[in-house]
Order: sequence, then C-alpha cells, then structure tokens
Amino acid sequence: MTVKALTFEKALEKLEGIVQELESGDLPLEKALKKFEEGVQLSNLCSGKLDETEKKITVLLEDGQGGFAETPFESADE
Repeated sequence: MTVKALTFEKALEKLEGIVQELESGDLPLEKALKKFEEGVQLSNLCSGKLDETEKKITVLLEDGQGGFAETPFESADE
C-alpha cells in the first residue's frame, strides 16, 4: 500500500511506529535514513489531510430568521 492510499489514522499509526524505531537507536544508518524518509512522507500526508479537513469544516449558525448560514470554522488558536 502506498503512503498516499493510507487513511489519516493509519498514517499516524505508522508514523508513531517509525518514531519509536528511530528513537530506539537500534537501526543501521541506511535503514534509519529510509525510515526517516518514510516518516517525512507520512507527516506530510497527515498534515495535508488535516488542512483539507479544516477547510471543509463549517459551523451552521441560525441566522435569526429561522434559516441557517454557513460560517467558516475558526480554530481556538486563531
């Protein structure tokens, strides 16, 4: 399965596993470099999926006339 085909949850799970492997310090340099490259790809995938999701989130607010209006989602850190 390619990295791009992974769900956010699976990509994050794999990324966490790679971090543990790299932190152990038991990998030969060549293998550690390959794991690091895979980790960067997974990190980029997760970041992209989060960005896409944030753009899709809207909050429905009652407009005072019995209807609803879409308002862009504002995160707590904005």
